[in-house]
Amino acid sequence: MIFSVAAFAILVTISLALARAFLGPTLYDRILAVNMVGTKTVLLIAVFAVLSGRTDMIDIALMYALINFIGVVAVLKLVEQGNFHTSGED
Repeated sequence: MIFSVAAFAILVTISLALARAFLGPTLYDRILAVNMVGTKTVLLIAVFAVLSGRTDMIDIALMYALINFIGVVAVLKLVEQGNFHTSGED
């Protein structure tokens, strides 16, 4: 029961973060909202793993978290520098 309530709360926060991603006043607000959606998705996968009794899905959640982190860092580098192939030094 408590995990079902947690899953519903996570879905509500995902929808609020998606609203922020679409309506965010700045680009950085949108990037932060997309990162939040990724983090909440990891939590949702973990809650679903507990609800279904399939603990192997925790590995999927961890891999998704790593992909989310690398993706956000790559997008921030692209926004800051304009490309991926510079070292960041002028």
